[in-house]
Amino acid sequence: MKVEEFNYELPKELIAQTPYDKRDEARLLVLDKEKQTIEHKVFRDVIDYLNHGDCLVINDTKVIPARLYGKKDTGAHVEFLLLKRLEGDEWEAMVRPGNKLKVGSRVVFGDGLLKAEIVEVMAGGNRRVKFEYNGIFNEILDQIGLMPLPPYITEKLKDKDKYQTVYARYEGSAAAPTAGLHFTEELLEKIKAKGVEVAKVTLHVGIGTFRPVKVENVEDHQMHSEHFYLKAEEAEKINKAKREGHKIIAVGTTSCRVLESVADENGYLKEIEDDTDIFIYPGYKFKCIDNLITNFHLPESTLIMLVSSLAGRDFIMRAYNEAVKERYKFFSFGDAMIIK
Repeated sequence: MKVEEFNYELPKELIAQTPYDKRDEARLLVLDKEKQTIEHKVFRDVIDYLNHGDCLVINDTKVIPARLYGKKDTGAHVEFLLLKRLEGDEWEAMVRPGNKLKVGSRVVFGDGLLKAEIVEVMAGGNRRVKFEYNGIFNEILDQIGLMPLPPYITEKLKDKDKYQTVYARYEGSAAAPTAGLHFTEELLEKIKAKGVEVAKVTLHVGIGTFRPVKVENVEDHQMHSEHFYLKAEEAEKINKAKREGHKIIAVGTTSCRVLESVADENGYLKEIEDDTDIFIYPGYKFKCIDNLITNFHLPESTLIMLVSSLAGRDFIMRAYNEAVKERYKFFSFGDAMIIK
């Protein structure tokens, strides 16, 4: 299967640059994968596609303000993007300019609130970095760090919370699980009141989520790895819905990837903490999820391949072209779809 089969034409002006003022007022494209029909709704209508006994699965990871701008001891400006805490105060970071940051280089951020030393050049060019500071690391990061918005968003984010879901809890992501940005606390309460169970997984989204597929054949792509965990009580909520014949609806490709990584051949889950590099593309047989709530994804990305595996490539490409024609907003701050 060729990567170019997942391409589509997207006018630049349809890439959303700012979040919706009211999260649940985004548009919602409703895809019925059995009937092959497309409907146009508003996101808050998503409740109409969730039934008593169903289980809605959300990713409660929290984005850290992982982009840091600092200076070397020579005065040269540098940029860090924190990718993953390795141990203690040591992190894996993407750095620019990479050729200037050799082992032993020291960097100061926020007028000395945070200091760093490069301790290792890692595979792929990232750096292992050791931080020094007084106080609480996350509080300092919150004070001097910026949200690591994807490269296609060029406008400055005025409110950091707009790049967090309302249920974000566990810090560790370098990008938001953006399908969840559309939910409000009020909408979630209405969904629960309807008898829908809400279960939580945690997958810390890595910057690899924006990495382009550079091979010609889909099967040759090497997926990035991301850390996740699933608690026993959350697994049981999902298992109960499945045992009783109800639907499992994943919010976002991140939740989907956790469930499909963990599920046994019958679609049941257990408590686990692990890393996943699962790559879902057409031909994959889903074990756990029935429906998916998601945003629109980049052309030729692993994520458009994932949704194509659930709804069929031809149907997804037709839906994307319809969304372009109807002037939907795309990507992180854009509109949503539900595949049912």
